[in-house]
Amino acid sequence: MSELVPGGNLPLPGGPLTVRVPGPFDVSALITDDDGRVRGDGDFVFYNQPTAPGAVLHGDTLTVDPRRLRAGATRVTVVVSPADPGTPLGRLPVPTLFVTDPGGRPLARFTPPRPAQETVLLLAELYRRGADWKVRALGQGYADGLAGLARDFGVDVVDDDTPSSVAADTRAAPTGPAHAPTATTGPAHPPAAPTGPVHAPRPATAPHPPSAPAPDPHGCLPLINTARARAGSPPVSLDARLTTAAQQHASAMAVAGRLGVESPDGVAVYQRVTAAGYPYITIGEHLVSGPRTPTEFIDYCLRTDGPRRTLHDPAFTHAGLAHANGGRSGDTYWTALWASPLTQADLTRTAADVIDLTNHERAHAGLPPLGPDPVLAGAAQAHSADMVARDFYSHTAPDGRQPWDRAAAAGSTRRSIGENIACGQRSPTEVVTGWMNSPGHRANILKPGFTHIGIGFACGGRAGTYWTQLFGGG
Repeated sequence: MSELVPGGNLPLPGGPLTVRVPGPFDVSALITDDDGRVRGDGDFVFYNQPTAPGAVLHGDTLTVDPRRLRAGATRVTVVVSPADPGTPLGRLPVPTLFVTDPGGRPLARFTPPRPAQETVLLLAELYRRGADWKVRALGQGYADGLAGLARDFGVDVVDDDTPSSVAADTRAAPTGPAHAPTATTGPAHPPAAPTGPVHAPRPATAPHPPSAPAPDPHGCLPLINTARARAGSPPVSLDARLTTAAQQHASAMAVAGRLGVESPDGVAVYQRVTAAGYPYITIGEHLVSGPRTPTEFIDYCLRTDGPRRTLHDPAFTHAGLAHANGGRSGDTYWTALWASPLTQADLTRTAADVIDLTNHERAHAGLPPLGPDPVLAGAAQAHSADMVARDFYSHTAPDGRQPWDRAAAAGSTRRSIGENIACGQRSPTEVVTGWMNSPGHRANILKPGFTHIGIGFACGGRAGTYWTQLFGGG
């Protein structure tokens, strides 16, 4: 394994690479062309948007397949920031970056000089030279955080005094620097609803069959529930739909010979779950290679904090576990899925929790609470479901409609409209925290002119969960 120094570089082998930065940090990535500028939202990979073509973020680990990056991409810059927002990096252990090849062999390690007051650090970059790719150690820090990234990468930063009718499109990590919001200003009076038909995606709470028990030929369930009982968590049952999705994903990873939330066929594990007929309110996953038996797999999950928390999570009621052998190494690839099914009661409670948390933030700022608006809620729910159904993530739908268009089409007569969206968060607390740590989102939540709100939530898609806050005033 090569030890890199600032400015040092190393040729990389072909195929997907793994970049890991352990510790109390948020990891994110910026995908750019030769000019070093981002093209748009799809060029960010971070906590709230963990996947992009050729790049997948899972916890502290970023997997990059240069062959699958978007057209024109020649550089992936790895960014770290403190998990605790506002904490200077100098108060934390020095971040160390580890690069491994497709077979898991260590390639390079880089530990930069200790930062001081910096709150954002460009740790390294993967870049193309001719037909080959290399890794270069950077260690460049910003004491001005997001402003520094905006200056160098072309990110638009929105101040908290953003004008009315802001539609904040950010998926920035709640505590990370990678993406400052891009704001678009909409009309003070929404235009009249178009005369054409309104796109109606499938309901997020469409009726679904009751849990279908799955066989347990390998004796996994007693091992799982014994571990959960020791942690004081209720037992889970194996579900045939989750098992089907787990088997499909494990097989796809085995064929490719690599782990990933999104397999080389372009299908995310969350899409497999909903396609199997299991709409969920919450979900977790383990994607692992190496263990040969269910006992070894469960032992692996219990060894480290993150996987152990998922296995023990009392919110889960069902599980699906499968493995497949493949790849050049003949490794065993495992997929374990943990979930609870979505019901109308869950959806109602989740929306109410998001509104309560939002109003809590407004109360702290001395603002009156937002009232629930069923018309805005219907438009917000439809947009979340539409992002899943048509596989996009944007305020602008594929048909060109903006938030104010959707609100008007749903029947709203409110004069100002704003929208926050997010994807990948697992709870109301997580999504509201993320919004409040992003200037554009926070501007909408704390806008005095807004009086009402509607919440949308949908499961599935590439990111797993899609959230919409639709605000109205006047």
